[in-house]
Amino acid sequence: MCGRYTLTVDAQAIQLAFQLDDVSAWAQPRFNIAPSQRVAVITDRDPKVLQYFKWGLIPFWAKDPAIGQRMINARSETAAEKPSFRTAFKRRRCLIPADGYFEWQKRGSQKVPMYIQRNDREVFAMAGLWESWKQPDGSTLHSCTILTTEANDTIRPIHHRMVVMIEPKDYNLWLAPRELKQQDWIPLMAGCPGDKLRFFEVSTQVNRPINDNPSVIVPAGPSAQPNLL
Repeated sequence: MCGRYTLTVDAQAIQLAFQLDDVSAWAQPRFNIAPSQRVAVITDRDPKVLQYFKWGLIPFWAKDPAIGQRMINARSETAAEKPSFRTAFKRRRCLIPADGYFEWQKRGSQKVPMYIQRNDREVFAMAGLWESWKQPDGSTLHSCTILTTEANDTIRPIHHRMVVMIEPKDYNLWLAPRELKQQDWIPLMAGCPGDKLRFFEVSTQVNRPINDNPSVIVPAGPSAQPNLL
């Protein structure tokens, strides 16, 4: 699963990466983005505008918004059929900008945080789904989830799952205002090739969301070195 990620670039970098017209919602660089927080998204409804939604998808039919705490990720293999995600998969898809994410590698009784990036260190798009939920006061709460897939050979030693990264050439397809056919979306769920990714160990500072600063992504430990490029 993906439980933390980063978006450390500025508004201009995001605007250029996704060819956006409006990035006025941009807040500030983030080094430890956690579930339930507001995160930057680009939706199929407004593909030229950066918006902020709550991380943890709340289906439109939910009685209790707390369900979102269990919906931070969706398995790409089953999202098109699962009741919690299938409507969003058909009609409400989004890109979630990031420039790295964290997974925890099991080492005996310990879980060691690892930071995963593209080799070029550039911003990438995680495949996401979004929903609108009517709050008791009548206002609307927008939320989202990140799609995951089976890990490739590079990431598998860390974790058996990894985020689905949408390549720039496929942004328009993923954000198309229509239901995608299987032959359209299945190739997009394949995941990023292992030779395009790098990772290294970081400190356990990332375990606490309050630690949201550049030191969170500083390499730590000898295990970092073999995969650094």
